[in-house]
Amino acid sequence: MRFHVVPSLLAALVVLASCSGGDDTTTVTVRETATETSTAPEETTLKVYLLDDGKVAPVSRTVEASPAVGRAALDALLQGPENEELKTAIAPETEFERLAVSGGVARVESTATLSRPALAQVVYTLTQFPTVRRVSVAGAPPVGRRAFEQLTPAILVESPLPGEEVESGFQVTGTANTFEATFQYELRDASDKVIAKDFVTATSGSGTRGTFRFTVDYEVPSPQEGRLVVFEISAEDGSRIHESSIPLALR
Repeated sequence: MRFHVVPSLLAALVVLASCSGGDDTTTVTVRETATETSTAPEETTLKVYLLDDGKVAPVSRTVEASPAVGRAALDALLQGPENEELKTAIAPETEFERLAVSGGVARVESTATLSRPALAQVVYTLTQFPTVRRVSVAGAPPVGRRAFEQLTPAILVESPLPGEEVESGFQVTGTANTFEATFQYELRDASDKVIAKDFVTATSGSGTRGTFRFTVDYEVPSPQEGRLVVFEISAEDGSRIHESSIPLALR
């Protein structure tokens, strides 16, 4: 979209950024300046959180570029899953009538009462943005992600997202609550052969969720489909537990 800024124009734009952390909504004022032309991106990608076996699971959604990305994220969340592997606890008739962000709290008005899993989806979706730490729905006390530990997988990979294209050296980030804060990963190619693996230590574990970040190096002869597998080794019998798989496009 193209626009012109003329000397008489004075507008305030409220911008809700699209990454984790942060505090209050940022206000940007366009002041008098010389006439200029700028090209804004037509689309942007953000995350919405659906449910995989009852636990929150992030997926990417492409939406029209707009300063109101929080509103766009809620609208995308209402559209639900695009395949049968994931579910949503948000009823089809639900509408989010209002979203306001102030002091790190997003306040949402909903036309339907949300179940706890549905509320977890909304909280996780909105707290991906830096201006939001907690969410209040229909006037209820604000809550953050910590309130939904039972609805969060032991190892939650938030990047890369399912279906994302990656190259050797890509970074994996997320949160985990595993025994002694450790877990393992494998990168598998199109033939399901393990082409990279290692163990990971999060910042905390054993009842306290911590963050993690690690880099995956690999080699493939040609672009192909693959998958990142994360899992914990049971301290009791050595079996794999809390396993999840993220399909990726390996380049």
